[in-house]
Amino acid sequence: MLTLGCILLAGLLLSTIAKRTFLPRATLLLIFGVMIGADALNLLPRLFVDQFGLIAELTLLMVGFLLGGKLTKDAFYDHSLMSFSISICAAVLPAMTVFLGMIALGVATPVALLLGCFAAATAPAAILDVVQEAEIKSRFSELLLMIVALDDIWALLLFGVGMAIVTSLNGLAGEASFIGIVAWELGGAVIVGAAIGLPAAYLTGRIKQGKPMLSEALGIVLLCGGVALWLNVSFLIAAIVMGAVIANLARHHDYPFHAIEGIESLFMTVFFVFAGASLELETLATIGAAGAVYILCRALGKYMGAWVGDYLSRSGQNNRQWMGVALLPQAGVAIGMALVASHRFPEYRQIMLPIVIASTIVFEIIGPIFTRMAIHRAGPD
Repeated sequence: MLTLGCILLAGLLLSTIAKRTFLPRATLLLIFGVMIGADALNLLPRLFVDQFGLIAELTLLMVGFLLGGKLTKDAFYDHSLMSFSISICAAVLPAMTVFLGMIALGVATPVALLLGCFAAATAPAAILDVVQEAEIKSRFSELLLMIVALDDIWALLLFGVGMAIVTSLNGLAGEASFIGIVAWELGGAVIVGAAIGLPAAYLTGRIKQGKPMLSEALGIVLLCGGVALWLNVSFLIAAIVMGAVIANLARHHDYPFHAIEGIESLFMTVFFVFAGASLELETLATIGAAGAVYILCRALGKYMGAWVGDYLSRSGQNNRQWMGVALLPQAGVAIGMALVASHRFPEYRQIMLPIVIASTIVFEIIGPIFTRMAIHRAGPD
């Protein structure tokens, strides 16, 4: 109780500081988490460190649900070509630039290919938190959230193809089955999200007219996450699909996401603090030239990808200049991919994991700063 109380009050203080400085709340919370974590003051009880996975899943479920709520028919009508074009290019080009950068550095082709796949993913929680904190309603911020909701879908598809190619390069059997596993993780997530979202769209918001109560809103989010984890499909994508289904079909709702938004910021605060506390800073000293190249190539790839995608969709100069900058944060999805790949190819573990973990530390701390800068520079429109 003491720990949670202090974290929530510290989060309130840091949010106030964030409004008066150039640093976003997510970055300040992560730095605070690092300070009280095991690598610094070591003030967090072991209980919270051990339960970080559960807190992360709960937070990402709410983030996915809220991002799904942005994928409405009206939003697609305004941004469909732009969101698909930019999100695909902003996933593919970082993968290509990281792959080529690693090959130029002399890294083995299978490792370079896997690192390229990891580079495609972004951090939806950090980006959503910065957008909400900025309180700037604009076409840029709406498009950014749509791109983030789609980005990790393309990243998972790239990862599935990359894993199959590496399996083939190593002469192992089962590449086709791995593609099937990835297809189930994505397709199964869509099925779960739609299966829960369809009845929820019509049944929620009936007790308290016009708005779903917190208990039913939180209940369907937890139900969706539990079923997705039980079936071993992507709970983040399932939550995005469920949010999109409810947002598009629940016509009797005033706004179906009021209830979750009321408590999501509390989970965000705890999530970022615990995420900072779980970062292993000594990893930064082990990445060497490969880690530096990964960071630079991923940043260049995100910028180029958003620029090319925006040019192809002809959406406007603001999006072209700032969207790639806003997409720099990287977090749990990339680490999750790296853990799966390390289990499949243990011979590459010592190369991949330090690079991904260290780059995540860098992108999670500085990424939200660039996201906030991009939102403010793009401005309202």
